[in-house]
Amino acid sequence: MITKILHTLEALQIPVWAVEETVKESAEAFFIRKRLDLKRKTNTQDITVRLFRPMEKDGKAVLGTFTVPIRPGLTDAELEHTLAEAWSRTTVAWNPAYELYHGPKGSLQHSTSGFANASLEENLRAAADTIFGADTRENAFLNTVEIFANRTVQRVLNSSGTDVSWETMDVQGEYVTQCLAPADVETYHTFRLREPDWDTLRREVEEALTQTVDRASAAVPPKAGTYNVILSGDEVREVLTYYLYRASSNMVYQKYSRWSVGDKVQGEDIEGDAVSITLTSADPYDGEGIPLQDRPLMESGVLRTIHGGARFAYYLGIEPTGSYSVMQVPSGSVSLADMKKQPSLHVVSFSDFQMDDFTGHFGGEIRLAYLNDGETVRPVTGGSINGSILDAQKHLVFSQERYRAANYDGPLAVSIQGVAVAGAAE
Repeated sequence: MITKILHTLEALQIPVWAVEETVKESAEAFFIRKRLDLKRKTNTQDITVRLFRPMEKDGKAVLGTFTVPIRPGLTDAELEHTLAEAWSRTTVAWNPAYELYHGPKGSLQHSTSGFANASLEENLRAAADTIFGADTRENAFLNTVEIFANRTVQRVLNSSGTDVSWETMDVQGEYVTQCLAPADVETYHTFRLREPDWDTLRREVEEALTQTVDRASAAVPPKAGTYNVILSGDEVREVLTYYLYRASSNMVYQKYSRWSVGDKVQGEDIEGDAVSITLTSADPYDGEGIPLQDRPLMESGVLRTIHGGARFAYYLGIEPTGSYSVMQVPSGSVSLADMKKQPSLHVVSFSDFQMDDFTGHFGGEIRLAYLNDGETVRPVTGGSINGSILDAQKHLVFSQERYRAANYDGPLAVSIQGVAVAGAAE
């Protein structure tokens, strides 16, 4: 199909274009309790063509653009009609002119993941064995489980000469844990593994079951006030995405961010742990075919890289680094056990935790937290937290223990001082 698309683009004399193809094989299984309810295999192909029309507006060079999905089964006539109609629409929306990435040409880069050493079915079976191997409690159990073992091949090519393709493999899914007493409680969890780290997955399922039991016994929210809040797991990465997105070239070009390389973006006189972040990726290229290599985003609170794709890099006159979503962060200075010895609110589950990349505010509604009032530790539920990374960043303390997910490799927990908590009235 790609060859047909290229021939049609040439016949229509479309000068600037980019094509993305994603072919995905998946082995999938759905369980109710420990009973296999459905098992299936899928194979899909998605193709997207983006067309660019060089034009002039008010005496300035611009690029009109339009993106169209291509159905693999189109006939030659249908394909020509689809691309011709898309080309006619490139005059509607436009941006200042820029050059597409002039990338390499290369053969398929195969996955280096440990998942590549087994079939999709074998990876699926290993994940199921791990998840259900953790389901050993009498007072909590796995209600439903969905598992997807995937092999994905992506190809990116454009009119500037880029033509690269690469394979990725992963296992991902979701599961619901349930406890029936003293209250009937269900909690929802997701996972994604780029490597067969079965010990970590089993530990996460065990912790999820324990937390579901604690959620069933938690009856009241914490009292409203200001707390030393401990976040762990995915929420640590979510807090750090503030630095990731504020340092992106699109934020800088549009002046949503005033950061420059060399700025002390964590502020002056850091009293906690200085933040260092390395941009990394499990994929060799990003969606534009730009090679991805490890780059320092921050070193001890100082910005080292403005990152992003070809368009905004061209506008800023900097190197297009590619678009990153994976962060690697050094371990912190304090153990999680020592963090939890101090009066604190350790929130382990939110209904929806979010970081606002523009304002630096973060927050979410509390599903389950452990309140240490200095004398006892008890589970609480309800209420919400609302903090600002700008207020807290000088005093951040990260754990020595680590947490690894598909898009993060860094400290398991972070302690944040002076976070406002909405809860029960005094």
